[in-house]
Amino acid sequence: MPFDLTVIDLDNTLYPATNGVFARMDKRMTAFVARELDVNYDTANELRVRYWKGYGTTLRGMMLHHGMQPEPFLHYVHDIGVEEILGKDEGLAEALSQLPGRKVIHTNGTSEHAAHVLEALGVSSYFDAIYDIRFNDYIPKPCKKTLQMLLSCEQTQADRAIIIDDMEDNLKIARELGAKTAWVSQRIQKNTWDYHVLSMHQLPETFSCQEFISVCR
Repeated sequence: MPFDLTVIDLDNTLYPATNGVFARMDKRMTAFVARELDVNYDTANELRVRYWKGYGTTLRGMMLHHGMQPEPFLHYVHDIGVEEILGKDEGLAEALSQLPGRKVIHTNGTSEHAAHVLEALGVSSYFDAIYDIRFNDYIPKPCKKTLQMLLSCEQTQADRAIIIDDMEDNLKIARELGAKTAWVSQRIQKNTWDYHVLSMHQLPETFSCQEFISVCR
């Protein structure tokens, strides 16, 4: 079953969640919320988590409840120096090179942050486009309308796309639209997704890529 489009999440999907990139962003988010609302760090952290769980991003909660402008938040949060943490990943590059069709990033972060991550990992050349948080007026994943818009921009039907993400809520939306799903997670548990890999490096093997690619090409 060939795919014309592979939509891949960025943070905690292309690279392991344990390497510290998102931990740096979490700290900067909490610091920004504390400064913006003039609250202590613990209160700000509680709000950060509550808004993330309730709205998909802390940013969305801050916009809805506190009228915060998004761009200062986004620039501050993503100023983390990813090149200090991430290095060239030849295994990831090899895995991406074996996946057929167009490959795009879909992230709740910014396109600038995504570009920095892809450059640090040495995989920029494998992606045809980046769809970031600004794509649908700062409305984050999971959002059916946003994913539909992305598929429309790519001129691809849902059943010809596969969505790869570490967040199951995002995969639920993809499945509702009729796309195939791949869950990237270190958790070993029963799940209902089409594919489950511990890391992106396993995708070619999981897709049985030798036969799969020959059909797609």
